[in-house]
Amino acid sequence: MRTTLDLPDETFRQLKAQAALNGLKLKELVTQLIQRGLANGEPTPVSGKQAESLPVAIKRVPASPLTPALTNAQLHAMLDEEDVAHYQKAFNQPGSPQ
Repeated sequence: MRTTLDLPDETFRQLKAQAALNGLKLKELVTQLIQRGLANGEPTPVSGKQAESLPVAIKRVPASPLTPALTNAQLHAMLDEEDVAHYQKAFNQPGSPQ
């Protein structure tokens, strides 16, 4: 079954990186984690909706070009590059497990 989840950016990046490190597809890892959570019993009830952050306004300078629209492929490539840089930095720090 297909569904849509709205995840915080940092959670998505962590999931994507963990899936890549384990050689899994993102949907395989999410399925495993959900099944594991369901097997552990009843979830803790959440009181109220978490506060959502507001979008950041970008000031536009008159007569300057607009920010170009990016395709999904371009956005995914940018996120992949950020993920790789983040984990390379984390694993190259002194005292990090290798």
